[in-house]
Amino acid sequence: MAVETFRYDNRIVRDFAIATSIWGVVGMLVGVIIALQLYFPELNLGLRYTTFSRLRPLHTNAVIFAFVGNGIFMGVYYSLQRLCKARMFSDLLSKIHFWGWQLIILSAAVTLPLGISTAKEYAELEWPIDILITIIWVIFGINMIGTIMKRREKHMYVAIWFYLATFFTVALLHVVNSFEIPVTLLKSYPIYAGVQDALVQWWYGHNAVAFFLTTPYLGLMYYFLPKAADRPVYSYRLSIVHFWALIFIYIWAGPHHLLYTSLPDWAQSLGTVFSLMLIAPSWGGMLNGLLTLRGAWDKVREDPILKFMVVAVTAYGMATFEGPMLSIKNINALSHYTDWTIAHVHIGALGWNGLLTFGILYWLIPKLYNTKLHSMKMANFHFWIATLGMIFYAIPMYWAGVTQGLMWKEFTADGFLQYPLFLETVLQILPMYAIRAFGGLMYFSGAILMLYNLFVTIKNGSLVAEEEAQAAALADAEEHKGDKHWHRWIESRPVQFSIATLIAVLIGGIVEIVPTFLVKSNIPTISSVKPYTPLELEGRDIYVREGCNTCHSQMIRPFRSETERYGEYSKSGEFVYDHPFLWGSKRTGPDLHRIGGKYPDAWHFNHMLEPESMSPGSIMPPYPWIIEDKLDISSIAGKIEAMRSLGVPYPADYSVQAESDLLLQAEQIAKNLQESGIQVDSDREIIALIAYLQRLGTDIKSKAKAGF
Repeated sequence: MAVETFRYDNRIVRDFAIATSIWGVVGMLVGVIIALQLYFPELNLGLRYTTFSRLRPLHTNAVIFAFVGNGIFMGVYYSLQRLCKARMFSDLLSKIHFWGWQLIILSAAVTLPLGISTAKEYAELEWPIDILITIIWVIFGINMIGTIMKRREKHMYVAIWFYLATFFTVALLHVVNSFEIPVTLLKSYPIYAGVQDALVQWWYGHNAVAFFLTTPYLGLMYYFLPKAADRPVYSYRLSIVHFWALIFIYIWAGPHHLLYTSLPDWAQSLGTVFSLMLIAPSWGGMLNGLLTLRGAWDKVREDPILKFMVVAVTAYGMATFEGPMLSIKNINALSHYTDWTIAHVHIGALGWNGLLTFGILYWLIPKLYNTKLHSMKMANFHFWIATLGMIFYAIPMYWAGVTQGLMWKEFTADGFLQYPLFLETVLQILPMYAIRAFGGLMYFSGAILMLYNLFVTIKNGSLVAEEEAQAAALADAEEHKGDKHWHRWIESRPVQFSIATLIAVLIGGIVEIVPTFLVKSNIPTISSVKPYTPLELEGRDIYVREGCNTCHSQMIRPFRSETERYGEYSKSGEFVYDHPFLWGSKRTGPDLHRIGGKYPDAWHFNHMLEPESMSPGSIMPPYPWIIEDKLDISSIAGKIEAMRSLGVPYPADYSVQAESDLLLQAEQIAKNLQESGIQVDSDREIIALIAYLQRLGTDIKSKAKAGF
């Protein structure tokens, strides 16, 4: 048998390891800042770039795509070479991938605080960056698949299955969700509207969690946990069931984010059913990871690396049990739009993704630098402060979420809302926000400690940039002749494996999304619903720019508590011209779908200038720049044309008339404000925002109820 000598590329692994460490600290720092802002709104320092609503998407993007993304690539580039017994397909593609991904992250760090956003959760980046993401992701895929094709190990290990599923599914999700019509270099509108946009977005949003935050990390678990424990995976057969059941079922679960909304009931029910089914494969994977440590618990007690991994896998099990539970309609009716969801998400992010990344870094860096970890005691302290930080973060948020849900729904004996003002529920949970921020600070402190520990470890060692290895060529590779399991056939055929994976994830998406587009009865139209006026459209874009949808929903669910508080429940036909939809996913402030006509123009002006003057105790920061800045209407004609191309029924050549109509409506609002004693020019941004807010929910006859 001919043995070939080759070298693994450890430089690319080192680069991604350093990137995930640094970006992790940055993302967590932004998280601590915005957690503190909910208790101390003045911490935005009066700057437009540092408001909670602009920094929150920066935090989520930094943690998901910078911290976890670089962590994925670090683990994939290390493990794939060794599982395939081959160097990466192309060193050049590896470098382009690394620097291209960092450029994407830097682009997000610049554009999101500037308010350049699509408003679609976890997909806020504008169209030029979306194109760059697609290019870099394809480069990663070519490099990964090329490595698999030139492998020296005939059968693909379970970790590679998850890597392939991640590549194909994320590519599919990103491309489908990112179809948009550019208006300018930094502004676009999604091709989907209203209910359709909501369904596609949460098909993407849920499965971004599934196939970016979960499946690649399961691949890392299957490789690094056995390596750290020096034990084989508990069950090969369980890993097969885990993989195929997970990728098939996961893709169906997106609609559980839209329960009790205007989404058709059949789609909501499918989301619920498949979400409940997810418990089985998810817990199968968790048990496969934990049972790998059978007989090694003494080592777990002594080794902080294994402690990180054990708690990470346990957090995965907790989050994947809780997720299906929150998909049950009765529970979702209480939990949705509350901080309960925030707690749930952070058990996954801080526990599953964060702790597993920390454990891998502590295991990997000493090997790359041929040295020992600088301080195991420091790593052990990091484990405890991170775990306690996660607990101090999550428990107050669970408490706050249940408190919110119950207070929103509580009625007096006479049949009136016990807490008619939304602000009463916010003030009640402020102490929980303070404790949450403390927990986040503890977790962040642990990450800083890790940075120091790894830095000294690197300083004490020397990078093994080209690690020599030997293996037989694929033609001479050992066949597993004693293993007759049927799955061995597809494991040795990456092309057929990839096709089967793609089919498995396509089925759910096609069944859920296609009928919503093709069957008109799914979204009944309402004749009284008209397109936004040019001024309202500009106001809506300001609303998106400032991230108002981060704290306010525009979806009144058909509950008595909500119709009493906000007015008539939301109908699917009311959103047919909404590009993008703005239903929201968390209520830090009240729902705004029926805000139109509820207050005079002067109320909105004063509320943006000084929120507490209208809502004493409000934690909303002021937005003086909206009052000071001149409205840019240079692209209004292009916006109208883009909307017409998307099917919004503006008259032919209306783009020529749009500016004059905009100015006329602006003059009227300025006049209304003047009558209230407020002097403001009609060309200010506040005029457009007021026009949009006063339009919301007025297309159908409805009487708004309780106030803020």
